[in-house]
Amino acid sequence: MDLDELAHAESYRDRVSTVTEKGARNWVYALKPHGKFYNYRIILTVIYLLVFFSIPFIKVNGMPFVMFNVLEGKFILFSKIFWPQDFYIFAIAMITFIIFIALFTVVYGRLFCGWVCPQTIFMEMVFRPLEWLIEGNPAAQKQLNNGPWNFTKVWKKSLKHFIYFVISFLIAHTFLSYILGVDKVIKIIEEPLSEHVAMFIGLIAFTFAFYGVFAYVREIVCTTICPYGRLQGVMFDKDTMLVAYDYKRGEDRAKFKKNEQRTAGDCIDCHQCVNVCPTGIDIRNGTQLDCVGCTACIDACDFMMDKVGLPKGLIRYASENGIAEGKKLTFTPRIKAYSVLLVILLTILTVLMITRNDVDTHITRTGGQLYQELPDHKLSNLYNAKIINKTNSEFPVELKLENAKGEIKLVGKQVLSLKKESIHTETFFIILDKTEIHDRTTKLKVGVYKDGKKIQTVKTNFLGPFM
Repeated sequence: MDLDELAHAESYRDRVSTVTEKGARNWVYALKPHGKFYNYRIILTVIYLLVFFSIPFIKVNGMPFVMFNVLEGKFILFSKIFWPQDFYIFAIAMITFIIFIALFTVVYGRLFCGWVCPQTIFMEMVFRPLEWLIEGNPAAQKQLNNGPWNFTKVWKKSLKHFIYFVISFLIAHTFLSYILGVDKVIKIIEEPLSEHVAMFIGLIAFTFAFYGVFAYVREIVCTTICPYGRLQGVMFDKDTMLVAYDYKRGEDRAKFKKNEQRTAGDCIDCHQCVNVCPTGIDIRNGTQLDCVGCTACIDACDFMMDKVGLPKGLIRYASENGIAEGKKLTFTPRIKAYSVLLVILLTILTVLMITRNDVDTHITRTGGQLYQELPDHKLSNLYNAKIINKTNSEFPVELKLENAKGEIKLVGKQVLSLKKESIHTETFFIILDKTEIHDRTTKLKVGVYKDGKKIQTVKTNFLGPFM
């Protein structure tokens, strides 16, 4: 290969695949893939869409299963309400998320992008199939786009973009249901538009945003906009799992000819791997930032290899070291260790979320107050309690001393009842016999009981006389 050919072969590194040499948009007309991996993706997409559109309707004990109401600062996961007081769980979740992303990407590359990223799922498995259905294969789409505005072009374009807008409108409503709850969204729909003008404007804005992404922006989200996609380049190493071309087996490339002894490599230079790529890259050029790991090129290559009687797997899941050494992708000790660590991190986070208290109680002695002398050789201290009910139900609670004999006397009430999703500030006395006090400060434990069952233990101090 001379210098000019080498420069041309390496020119793909100078720009992303969706931009021409002159800086114009290089529109990708992707061919519909067929094969084992695409069938798996169809099954996953059906499950994904069922879960995505059904979760807002799932309730447990009258609570949404998931809700992220950033407007009111109310977050619900697994039908548990998370308050600002649960920030430590959020902090742990963020640390876990960052570590998870780093470890997952180092080991599995862009597996998330190709299989479960919402952008890929909706673009490649919903919107693009509709485009194939209405406008035809890539050649027909290109001819339609470059042709005059006749009746055929008008009705096909109108139908496609109308369906795109309807789906985007549905997605926007679903996202709104994740934020406000499906009951509130239905209520907004049923009520007059004049009562929810701001909400309607926001909904339309989100609809146009989704429509714009899937109708026009498309793969640029993956190749340019998405921060995760841009970050992955610094996380890969030579053992990272990739969708890779086996250059040792495939080179030198040559067209396939029947009844001829093949002396070149197994790549028959059919360009099918390029034709099906949703970002328009040539996977044979090596690892590229634009590749989202969707496996369309694997299916296309396997199909062509099968047609010409050559072994499948010329393009496959592999690592750079695996290709260089001619080894199949296996679960190395590093992959196993990282995978175990990922499972441990997710388990810890899940346990923290599940075992989080539904009632959060904080008890402090009232500032500036000393102990009070009472009849019958007793002393009392005045306390303030902040009790947070994180549930969607109202119920009474009882406070009991755990490690000392005495009594708790509420100020101004006999029963401590907690309203749903509320913060209560209560005042009460702890009364102890002098025989229970052996130091200036006595450590006390106060149990919080609901229906006779202890749900939390809170520590506080009791101030007594100098001994």
